[in-house]
Amino acid sequence: MAAPLALLAAGGTGGHMFPAQALAEVLLRRGWRVALSTDARGARFAGGFPEEVAVRQVPSATFARGGILAKLGVPFRIAGGVGRAVMSLRRDRPAVVVGFGGYPSIPALAAAQILKLPRMIHEQNGVPGRVNRLFGPRVQAFACGVWPTELPEGIQAHHTGNPIRAAVKARAGAGYIPPGDYPMSLLVIGGSQGARILSDTVPQAVAELPDGLRGNLRVAHQARGEDEDRVRAFYDEADIDAEVAPFFDDVARRMSEAQLIVSRSGASSVADIAAIGRPSILVPFAAAAGDHQTANARGLSRADAAIVIPESKLTSTSLSEAMLAVLTQPEAAQEMARNALAEGRPDAAEDLADLATAVAGLNET
Repeated sequence: MAAPLALLAAGGTGGHMFPAQALAEVLLRRGWRVALSTDARGARFAGGFPEEVAVRQVPSATFARGGILAKLGVPFRIAGGVGRAVMSLRRDRPAVVVGFGGYPSIPALAAAQILKLPRMIHEQNGVPGRVNRLFGPRVQAFACGVWPTELPEGIQAHHTGNPIRAAVKARAGAGYIPPGDYPMSLLVIGGSQGARILSDTVPQAVAELPDGLRGNLRVAHQARGEDEDRVRAFYDEADIDAEVAPFFDDVARRMSEAQLIVSRSGASSVADIAAIGRPSILVPFAAAAGDHQTANARGLSRADAAIVIPESKLTSTSLSEAMLAVLTQPEAAQEMARNALAEGRPDAAEDLADLATAVAGLNET
């Protein structure tokens, strides 16, 4: 008998793709076949998927981008993508279709509904995105990465947590070295595409730290490509030991070695920070739909594991003061690390795989 196929539908950013990758890794270990349905933009974030995962690109579109002509063409692009997805799913019928959000997931979820295939959704954020709100009432299971999640009325949710990738799980619960008078690591991440506001404020905030503390810091700063040169130049001019890059492919290792993490509060970033167990300063993206990044940060904030600074209150001085509070109080930093770890759900991918198996009507042996 052929191995069952799971079709994972995701796209847009790493926030959708990383949980899909984590589920793919678990299902492959369990003997499933796995395919990813996304568009050309989403495929750029699929490089970390295991090579056994077949990437199926289908056209999709969003009303959020482009001019009037582009918006007029959106329904036709989506319809074309749905048609291609229907043909693909008929050729190789999935046992389950799992949507992770983002407009590139529309064709696969719509095709699965047309063909009456078992289907489910995983929502990473505390406020569901538009696509997951649209398909939420039309699936057999709705899994949540953050709890509580603001769900549409009538949807019964499963709190699985946000799946973490194998590289992160391998570092889960790694021993924390609290701050002290020795070399320390500061990790700055802004999601899979970087964050300009962090590039605008973090370098100056580090420069404002006392000389002795600043001299002990080794900064790893993820900056957008267009900001990379100016951020690197600032650190160089301020004589700050810093590595600047648009993307770190070893972020799990860097998290495990960090005394402090400064980050956006995207769902995957928050899940990774909690699983490894590190103090953090979180700056929610103010323009996030439904202010979902503030909702994502709530758990770590309430657990006294993170300092949350809204964009409206973020300055180099407020950020420097928050860094100073963590890096000069080793016992408090250690407590933040323990609290973060208590919020982590390192087995979220396994739990999500169990749910997908149940929706597919299959029994694990």
